[in-house]
Amino acid sequence: MRAINVFLTNSLGDSLNEFEHDDLRVSFASMGSDGPRQLIDGTMLAFVDWVMPDISGLEMCRRLRANPATRGAHITMVLDRDDTEDRRRALDAGADNYMIGPVDRTAILDHILALHAGQPNRHSAAIVTLGELSLDTASFLARWRGKSIDLRSNQFRLLRFFAERPNQLLTRREVIEGLGKLDQVADERTVDVWVKRLRRSLKEAGVGNPLRTVHGKGYVLDLP
Repeated sequence: MRAINVFLTNSLGDSLNEFEHDDLRVSFASMGSDGPRQLIDGTMLAFVDWVMPDISGLEMCRRLRANPATRGAHITMVLDRDDTEDRRRALDAGADNYMIGPVDRTAILDHILALHAGQPNRHSAAIVTLGELSLDTASFLARWRGKSIDLRSNQFRLLRFFAERPNQLLTRREVIEGLGKLDQVADERTVDVWVKRLRRSLKEAGVGNPLRTVHGKGYVLDLP
């Protein structure tokens, strides 16, 4: 089944139910100016409002394109009006297309079905590269200096979550939320076990220990 992750820059995303049709599953979520909080498994589509609470939609487009985790997303700018200059500026900032707002669930789904009719997951971010570490998100394969790292699927997803947010302090709750396990994990200390197992696998592959513990706070992946 093809998975499409739709992110909106307003609260509507958190109120919409999933949609399934044939081999297509569409999920919805909201995101702020810092982008999606969780891992994106499948295709990402972003509907960016022309005006956001803290930044402009144009700046949001630029941020999505600059972020390795989201640069391959399909971005639709939601314009307040049908203005030629606004359309030009949206496309120059990195949007793939535009539509006139306000949007609702039906308009978004019509847009998605038209866009992806008969198409593969062509907007997925397939490769994440961080220094000598590379992650192929399609095949769940991690490499260090070209050599494969033996990781289980949950270890790969944990490493990917950190790799898409290098040199950032991530709390245990942010890790749990990012991996989509808020309803499965009762004790945040479970993250310590996940990190311990991942560290062991990285050390065995010759990566060393790039996961730094910030006591009382969380973890940071220290890689250039």
